[in-house]
Amino acid sequence: MRFLTFLRKNENRVGLMGPDDHVIDLAELNRRYLKGGSANYLNSMQTFIEAGVKALSLAKKASKYVAGRDEEGLRKLRQAGGLLKLSQIKILSPIPWPRKNVILLGVNYKEHIEENARARSIDLKYPEAPVFFTKPATSIIGHLGKVIHHRATEKLDYEIELAVIMGKKGRDIPKEKVYDYIFGYTICLDMTARDLQRKHGQWFKGKSLDTYCPLGPWIVHKSALPNPQGLRLACRVNGQVMQDDNTSNMIFDIPATIEALSSGMTLEPGEIISTGTPSGVGFARVPPFFLKPGDKVEGEVEGIGILQVEIASP
Repeated sequence: MRFLTFLRKNENRVGLMGPDDHVIDLAELNRRYLKGGSANYLNSMQTFIEAGVKALSLAKKASKYVAGRDEEGLRKLRQAGGLLKLSQIKILSPIPWPRKNVILLGVNYKEHIEENARARSIDLKYPEAPVFFTKPATSIIGHLGKVIHHRATEKLDYEIELAVIMGKKGRDIPKEKVYDYIFGYTICLDMTARDLQRKHGQWFKGKSLDTYCPLGPWIVHKSALPNPQGLRLACRVNGQVMQDDNTSNMIFDIPATIEALSSGMTLEPGEIISTGTPSGVGFARVPPFFLKPGDKVEGEVEGIGILQVEIASP
């Protein structure tokens, strides 16, 4: 199941990808056809995730209902607004305004650490524990969004990452139970102003400018990705492959990451945790490569899809 947040008639809606890349408007389908009664948890992706089994049950029911319609039935659903073409909507970030900062991992692929050491002429050192930083909600945009090339930077870089969406509240979560707490997965493009990152001596400012956290295009439920540690991930700029690796090469896998993060710290439903980027980033290339207005950046993760953004002038 692929869940998305989309804009329709100036209203954020929760959708489920249906047949032939049509979007099922869950609230509309429930109101008109499923007779599910009041379902306030369909008001946002946040409340949908918080509702747990109840929300997933309704989504399965909606998917089954649509799959059981013949062509005439599908036509009526489209006419009634329960089934929409992608061209009729605007896809937003799956969780447009999370309750907390997005949490990201730095230096979580060996080859990325090695290219960083070469490019900066520093000693090679692998982390002994996960390295965490955050981005604020103001940095989040969705699929086909515009990443602003702010005047504050001359060195805008890209990073492709697999992001985890938490499904329930937990603290001190042991490795062997981590997947019980996960809702699903999405794609993150960790956009970075390298000059600001170096200038301020830490990562938060250079990675947190407005629009610097594209997410999407949707959340794939964990049941559809039983092995998130074996997914190919790639980043392309104007069609050219810049990063190409596999999540199996993480230093700290998802269970180790969430066990460490949740130690003494409560993680909540809807929390977004991005798991680091592989090698191939712009600043470490020879010669260095940085993004400019008009560039199109695509992040692809196997089993999820493609998240595309365009670099825009200030």
